[in-house]
Amino acid sequence: MSSLVKRFSANTAGRDFAVGDIHGHFTLLQQALDKVGFDPACDRLFSVGDLVDRGPECELVLEWLAKPWFHPVRGNHDDYVCRHDTCDLGNWVQNGGGWFLALPHAERQEYAVQFRELPIAIEVETPGGLIGLVHADCPFPSWRYLLEKLEDGAEGNPGLLRSIKNSCMWSRRRVEQGDSSGVPDVHALVVGHTPMSNPSALGNVIHIDTAGWCPQKGGFFTLLDLHSLQAHMMRGARDEQDQG
Repeated sequence: MSSLVKRFSANTAGRDFAVGDIHGHFTLLQQALDKVGFDPACDRLFSVGDLVDRGPECELVLEWLAKPWFHPVRGNHDDYVCRHDTCDLGNWVQNGGGWFLALPHAERQEYAVQFRELPIAIEVETPGGLIGLVHADCPFPSWRYLLEKLEDGAEGNPGLLRSIKNSCMWSRRRVEQGDSSGVPDVHALVVGHTPMSNPSALGNVIHIDTAGWCPQKGGFFTLLDLHSLQAHMMRGARDEQDQG
């Protein structure tokens, strides 16, 4: 199976949650998990990516990647780490990548090795049906077709594969166009990347980046229960629940 796609069978022992962009705020994330009574012995946490940059705790990411219940996809900020030797460093620093450039060379390499293992897409079996996760969007009219293209390496065309990956990590087309047509072949597609004031859905595409990485401007983490699609919005000490 391609490392660009990971599939997970149903969790019959506990709950599955998804969280929006983290951006180096792992203490706040843990506080949000505590509020919903997250049990690492049986629950799982899926992430729509952007684990690092901007926040004060980016270097904790390797500890989180080692947790057996934590399963992220690759976001555009995570992809900077993967491409640290070829990316536009000036652009990255402007967007919060200075922490990485301050690391010793050997540590940079270790981060890159682990981040290159992050999939572009995750598929989770739930009682309600299949749930897909990518960082930004599905660039095709079918979830199944996206997985096929990722798994066959876009039929051996590196340029096409890179374009598909970039769309999954960077695209805001659906939000900008207000496209509510949805994505077939999944019960819901869960994404982040574009900050929202509240979790919101366009068709069956659920946006859950509510800027938990920017609490000073009123942002908060949203934890989406993948079994019920109920959103837990962690504003301060409160757990506000919404069916989306």
